Amino acid sequence: MHVLVVGSHGQIGQRLIRALAKSEHTSRAMIREDSQRDTLQTLGANETVVADLEDDCSEALAGCDAVVFTAGSGGHTSAEKTKDVDRNGAISIIDQAAAGGVRRFVIVSSMNADSPENGAEHMQHYFRAKGAADNHLRESELEYTIVRPGKLTDDSGTGQVDIAKDLGRYGEVTRDDVADVLVLTLDSPNTIGRHFELLAGDTPIAKALLGV
Repeated sequence: MHVLVVGSHGQIGQRLIRALAKSEHTSRAMIREDSQRDTLQTLGANETVVADLEDDCSEALAGCDAVVFTAGSGGHTSAEKTKDVDRNGAISIIDQAAAGGVRRFVIVSSMNADSPENGAEHMQHYFRAKGAADNHLRESELEYTIVRPGKLTDDSGTGQVDIAKDLGRYGEVTRDDVADVLVLTLDSPNTIGRHFELLAGDTPIAKALLGV
């Protein structure tokens, strides 16, 4: 697949570009400004394109088979900015992908996206935005997968995770492992039309995805 990575300059996005370079897929890194181009090319992006998530992304989407949405404002930003990126930006690119003939769409969401009231108060606006984007994706005609990691860390990946629709617990997972999960999700037809939670665990990623 030729994969458009939205949020490619972010912490998961950069790791995903690097992981895709080691796979059979090719990548197009969507960036906000030209100064980010060298970084993404060094990481292994086959193509780069400057586009605004909240504007026309048709050029970025053209010729792509799949989109992986890794953009995120994080809970530390204002509610308005979070809504712009995590809700409105995601919804915009979902609609544009569907209109442009892209079939596969994988989105990085968050645990608590369906139950923001269960999360820390300062994070609830983030969870609500993620949940709204997830629901919009579910209602689209895209072949979607919603990936919901727990707290993200910069530790080295282990290649082992826990994956389930509802893990029944909260915890951490490395950004390295999230990136590897995203790549293998593209190769896992059983994940289409599904959402799953993702935490550090004891099961090799490929095996864990079989149980989705």
